[in-house]
Amino acid sequence: MKVVIVGGVAGGASAAARLRRVSEEAEIILFEKGEHISFANCGLPYYIGEVIKDKEKLLVQTPEKMKERFRIDVRVNSEVTKIDTENKKVEVLNLVERKVYTESYDKLILSPGAEPIRPTLPGIDSKRIFTLRNIPDTFRIKDYVDRMNPKRAVVVGAGFIGLEVAENLHLRGLKVTVVELADHVIGPLDYDMAALVHQHLKTKQVEFYLKDAVEAFEDGDAWVNVKLSSGRTLKADMVIMGIGVRPESKIAREAGLAIGKTGGVLVNEYMQTSNEDVYSVGDAVEIKDFVSGKEALIPLAGPANKQGRIAANNIAGLYEKFGGTQGTSIVKVFDITVAVTGNNERILKKNGIEFEKSFTHSASHAGYYPGAIPMSIKLLFAKKDGRILGAQIVGYEGVDKRMDVISTAIRANMTVFDLETLELSYAPPYSSAKDPVNIAGFAASNILKKDVEIFHWEEVGGIDTEKSMLIDVRSPEEHRLGTIKGSINISVDEIRDRLDDIPKDKDIYVFCQVGLRGYLASRILMQKGYRVKNLSGGYKTYQVAVQKQANEDIYEYDKILKNDDIKPVDVSPDSRIADTKIQIDACGLQCPGPIMKVYDTIKSMNYGEILEIKATDPAFAEDIKTWCKTTGNRLIDVRFENNTFKAAVLKEVNNNQTPEVPKKNDKTMVVFSGDLDKAIASFIIANGAAAMGRKVTMFFTFWGLNILRKPEGANVKKDFLSKMFEFMMPRGSKKLTLSKMSMGGIGGRLIRYLMKKKEVSSLEELIDQAKKNGVTFVACNMSMDIMGIKREELIDGITIGGVATFLGAAEDSDMNLFI
Repeated sequence: MKVVIVGGVAGGASAAARLRRVSEEAEIILFEKGEHISFANCGLPYYIGEVIKDKEKLLVQTPEKMKERFRIDVRVNSEVTKIDTENKKVEVLNLVERKVYTESYDKLILSPGAEPIRPTLPGIDSKRIFTLRNIPDTFRIKDYVDRMNPKRAVVVGAGFIGLEVAENLHLRGLKVTVVELADHVIGPLDYDMAALVHQHLKTKQVEFYLKDAVEAFEDGDAWVNVKLSSGRTLKADMVIMGIGVRPESKIAREAGLAIGKTGGVLVNEYMQTSNEDVYSVGDAVEIKDFVSGKEALIPLAGPANKQGRIAANNIAGLYEKFGGTQGTSIVKVFDITVAVTGNNERILKKNGIEFEKSFTHSASHAGYYPGAIPMSIKLLFAKKDGRILGAQIVGYEGVDKRMDVISTAIRANMTVFDLETLELSYAPPYSSAKDPVNIAGFAASNILKKDVEIFHWEEVGGIDTEKSMLIDVRSPEEHRLGTIKGSINISVDEIRDRLDDIPKDKDIYVFCQVGLRGYLASRILMQKGYRVKNLSGGYKTYQVAVQKQANEDIYEYDKILKNDDIKPVDVSPDSRIADTKIQIDACGLQCPGPIMKVYDTIKSMNYGEILEIKATDPAFAEDIKTWCKTTGNRLIDVRFENNTFKAAVLKEVNNNQTPEVPKKNDKTMVVFSGDLDKAIASFIIANGAAAMGRKVTMFFTFWGLNILRKPEGANVKKDFLSKMFEFMMPRGSKKLTLSKMSMGGIGGRLIRYLMKKKEVSSLEELIDQAKKNGVTFVACNMSMDIMGIKREELIDGITIGGVATFLGAAEDSDMNLFI
């Protein structure tokens, strides 16, 4: 039997080797258009970045070694240009001698791969524009970087290859800009998980543009202009095109072989094409998506190797089926690891598959063992039976083994309930007794078993605060560092004691930092008869997803310094070297634990002393920058090494520069009085400030609470003293009297008459206007408790809070009134 293989690398080379292992008699000829039959194409970017220094290590197998070991006739620099399926012949062009000849076959395997997409844009043929597919491409790019010493590169496309190239050019000292047409990087990721990658790229000073496209290139004297659809023009010394690949199916199409819906060569489960003597494998074929069963193109090395092996087995009579591909893949992006498997939300929606999702954030190993660092897991699963449909993980350590577990679970058609019971290896340096995979299974199973109802970050904006209450169940310190607008703070530890502050006639939405404390609060409230939902993934998922994603305009394109380096817009001061006086270890603490530890420590330090901090919370790198900026302390250094974030902070009072503090122009007022005239004055001032665009907080305490009482009674239980207070106090704004000239209530009626005659809004109208203007009404919880006033007795739209709530608002105010 004579077998001809067209194309080497993953699919063709693996087919050739397998075929020889199962058949010593077969005549095997392998044609390769290039000079290398088997190379580490996934390692090419790392040779450019000099992570891999020896180019010979990129060669997995040479023609000489393959011929010597497997007795395979390997013909490099030989392009198969035509297939005659009727006469079982191929036409071959010898690219060195420029001669054409034919070769017969009994069986033919096509492994032409995929070609980089190179759109027909103006200026695309510039010598400064490169693509990366094979070893010659790699050598050209590295040679250009070595010889020309470029300072700025633009990478078009933010897929796996694009980001790997961006990272490795960054390692070579280039200022790198990434341009991506989609609204997020790494297509297989969902937006909310890609947001974690976006924020990491920002910490590496990588400029990137989202939802923007290249429209044209224009060569300059010493650079190429990259013109974007947004109107921007970027100047670069070199451009790498990485917008994706398309299957090289031209030769198959011209041979009359069937082509699939996606443009790939159509094959059956035995890897046979529409001609029974022709097989096709690798990036050129259309395969079945293992999860959805739909046609797909998934150009990955792993499936290509397996397809080559299966095709060889079937040719040799060892019949084997290819079960489809689930797209399991992983990529290093600077310090983090990103992994995916199965379908994402976009594909599931496109195919009409009903699903639910969960977000969990777990430490890579036991928190008490040094170096534990969080990873984020998104699990997609069927609502009906919990079958796992897809997963995405972003983290620093241990991402690969967790993704491999979930990928195996998908292949075995396992459910989220099975993830709960998996027995995975555990020792403190490697994992926790409840592995992150188990935790993801617990969270998903709880949703399906109705142990908890959830809501997601994208639903927060649609919560009606008139009909619902949003509760932050984290600590007051965490709440002050950042929260969801409109939420009130009742920590999970005090929620049982504050049930009276939580109305049962409203939908309750709770959240914490990562979801665990929110789950505990939900369980408490559900058993107390509340309608409650917990934010999946907590504030961490929400906060990352809702902030700005792109990192635009961080370089001044025209400002070249004398050393030919491009200067970032925001240049940090030179690092200050000094002896570290104090060290603290905040490893294992979740946000805001590290910042709170910094705050507590630096209070007792002397000016001029330096604090060195170690932490494993990924948010720490940005949090410490913001904290130093707002407190006036100097951030000397922040870096990531050995799976730990390290920062050095100098406690100082900078005499030359005042710390940049946002301008405070909010307004706050304490409404202590329940007199009609003072209430009217309060709301006139509040509405005036709100009309000027100011954020206004009104803190009602003691007699001022009567302004907020409903005119009708509420069916609530009270003790004797509380009932006495209720009887003696005015019920609602219409029952208030004047502070002077009350005259048994006549004065109040008179002032209302005059206000109406002079077309001045009534107190009730002023209250409604304040609500519409976004004024925050806070009712003092302590005063309500003393005076026996219950939440149900107050008008809608009131936040129940304590003095910390008021003081938090006052911190951002330039005016505070006591009325």
